[in-house]
Amino acid sequence: MSENNKIAKIHEALIATQASLDLAMKMLSEVSGMEPRSFLDPAKYAEKAAKVPSSSSEGKVIEGVFDGQNMVDKKGHLFPVPANYASKSKLIPGDVLKLTVTEEGKFLYKQIGPVERKTVMGPLVHKEGQYMILGNGKAYKVLLASVTYFRAQVGDEVTLIIPMKEDSDWGAIEAVLPKFDDEAPKPEKSTKRKSVKDALDELDI
Repeated sequence: MSENNKIAKIHEALIATQASLDLAMKMLSEVSGMEPRSFLDPAKYAEKAAKVPSSSSEGKVIEGVFDGQNMVDKKGHLFPVPANYASKSKLIPGDVLKLTVTEEGKFLYKQIGPVERKTVMGPLVHKEGQYMILGNGKAYKVLLASVTYFRAQVGDEVTLIIPMKEDSDWGAIEAVLPKFDDEAPKPEKSTKRKSVKDALDELDI
């Protein structure tokens, strides 16, 4: 495993750890009456989660909004969403999720309210331990699990799903576009495309 992939995996592990600590704080507050403290600031998605109608399902059910890595409930608590599930389900920020906590302590997620979507295209890049797609004049973060699932490589042209109406730092990979045959004639426009390095320099990342 390369050093960049190790850094990215460590980063995802730390995010999941923070979310688990937040869940522990929430559970502690329920039995002790103490006010839980969020380790991150998910206010943006907590406000959306507050508008989600409560479910009447049996068992421990929590509903919230996906922020790109975690589910944020209406009180601002974070719940780690498995990266593999988020990648395969192509979750994007704003999607409404339902979390069922079983008696065995398993976390079962289900998407119950997908946000409106649109797609952009751009190359996959990697900088400072984070994979990103350069598209629409912006660098969108993507999960390492998504890059691995689609077997994408730096420089590949990718179709990315992002929210239709709201600005987001994260997106979900829809597909990796096939590469041109080196011996086949390439479209005239492709010779005028900016290099990945030029695009990164313009975005100052």
